Amino acid sequence: MKKNNVVQEKSYAFAVRIVKVYKYLCEEKKEFTLSKQLLRSGTSIGANIEEAIGGQSKKDFFAKLTISYKEARETKYWIRLLTDTGYLSKEETKSLLSDIEELLKIIGSIQKSIRNSQTHNS
Repeated sequence: MKKNNVVQEKSYAFAVRIVKVYKYLCEEKKEFTLSKQLLRSGTSIGANIEEAIGGQSKKDFFAKLTISYKEARETKYWIRLLTDTGYLSKEETKSLLSDIEELLKIIGSIQKSIRNSQTHNS
């Protein structure tokens, strides 16, 4: 495994933040349903990145990366919903949304690179 894997490090750091937001929502806001969805999808991003890195093949890597991208999109949805329903303030979510957008761009860029290399190798 390469050291300084940006997407791996950023997705893990994001998962740590999501766990903390989940704890805050449960303890301070007494919100248990939406926060559980956020916890599941927000921590799944990094878990699928880890699975992709340990993938059996390029196809397996790409499949796990795609799942990670979809989980990131879902996480963005839950963050927006929790904000628009008043559980999280706009200030609280500003950096979360910034981080998830960054992860989406990185993962999307990796996917695009893989697709481009596959079309050039065909």
